[in-house]
Amino acid sequence: MSTRSENEGITALLLAGGLGSRMGGVDKGWLELDGVALAERVAARLRPQADALLISANRNLERYAALGRVVTDAAEFANCGPLAGLEAGLAACETTWLIAAPCDLPLLPENLAARLMAPLRDGRSQLAVARSGGQAHPVCMALSISLLPSLRDYLRGGGRRVREWQAQAGALAVDFDDAPQAFRNLNTPEDLAALQQR
Repeated sequence: MSTRSENEGITALLLAGGLGSRMGGVDKGWLELDGVALAERVAARLRPQADALLISANRNLERYAALGRVVTDAAEFANCGPLAGLEAGLAACETTWLIAAPCDLPLLPENLAARLMAPLRDGRSQLAVARSGGQAHPVCMALSISLLPSLRDYLRGGGRRVREWQAQAGALAVDFDDAPQAFRNLNTPEDLAALQQR
């Protein structure tokens, strides 16, 4: 578990604003794994790693508000995908750093923030992205709030691709090869059923 000193100046952002199209349009955050909602599971993993918790959501706002401070996509960036949620989180962030993770990764590492923050605190980059088995997990990231203008410029220019913006921002990859299951996301009912059985 990370120590408090490692966590200072970090806000966590739970990204739960997606359409859930591959889940039949349901709000994935409230799908249950072993009787516990995915959003509750991920929030419980993120909360000890940060000073504050924001929830990016565009429906079921009162329900999400029980988990943390809810932020909704700005009208200007509606339908811009996860980067719209990230923009909303950065705009509301009151700390120097933000870590973000989607609501469909219930096995996130308990040291996600500490590991992603390591190259940022020593000045190597302003943005770090999780990677395992050679595969990047772009929505699991840590970044400086100073990147908000860059993100807004990218969105206003028509950009929508998380990886493309991250590359422009000079993102570094942080390996989590010791935790390959941690980034097993739940995109379909079959994914959820498989994890439930495991």
